[in-house]
Amino acid sequence: MDFTRISYASVGRRATVTLRRPEKRNALDDVMVQELTAAFTAAARDPAVKVIILAGEGPAFCAGADLEYLQRITSYDLEAHRADSRRLAALYRLIYELRKPVVAVVHGPALAGGCGLASVCDFVVASREHARFGYTEVHIGFIPAVVMVFLIKRVGEGRARDLVLRGAVLDAEEAKGAGLASIVVPQNSLAGAVEELVSELLTENSAASMGLCKDMLSKLQGMNFLDAIDFAANMNAAARMTPECKQGIEAFLAKTKITW
Repeated sequence: MDFTRISYASVGRRATVTLRRPEKRNALDDVMVQELTAAFTAAARDPAVKVIILAGEGPAFCAGADLEYLQRITSYDLEAHRADSRRLAALYRLIYELRKPVVAVVHGPALAGGCGLASVCDFVVASREHARFGYTEVHIGFIPAVVMVFLIKRVGEGRARDLVLRGAVLDAEEAKGAGLASIVVPQNSLAGAVEELVSELLTENSAASMGLCKDMLSKLQGMNFLDAIDFAANMNAAARMTPECKQGIEAFLAKTKITW
């Protein structure tokens, strides 16, 4: 599809999805959700893509919902709200469950729905000076309903309660302490830190292994203990059967360096 809110590029085993509404601080609306869904689906299906980068153009990563969109949805009936909410939920779930690592580059504010976007990514690399994180929905009488499912899995219920009930905005270091940010670096080192992480994922790690790990991470918490143990044993067996595992074991035994 032709994108109007984002851009998508695939080069060197990495796909880069960029939010491109700088004049709106990359605010989310239904069109952007549709385009992001299409872009991440394309990256998931492309065998040449191993790592996905999510970034934003302009001063903000994503400042939440677009004001015109918010005004428009006030006239929705219940079924229209449900359909719209399910599309957002499907996007978050797609990113969260996608069997390729997703790296969010947060160079500026990531608020409300924008913080939700970052939260469902595997890694969040943040600018120490300019990144801000917050679930500010309670300040306008709304709730971060969809992302809360993923937020609790990421930071635990206790921290999630503090974040969503207070609606406070955290700086990058505070976000790292809360479990929202993975890596915090000075703004002028942000591109280098992202490149270092992406290069590590591309060259040091098996794509099949990372995919199986993500599959397990997305499913384990919903299982009881006995089901989880059985699932883990089956996944362990399945991993041993992959060509990449056999290749990795051969290289390990031969004491040779393998570049994935």
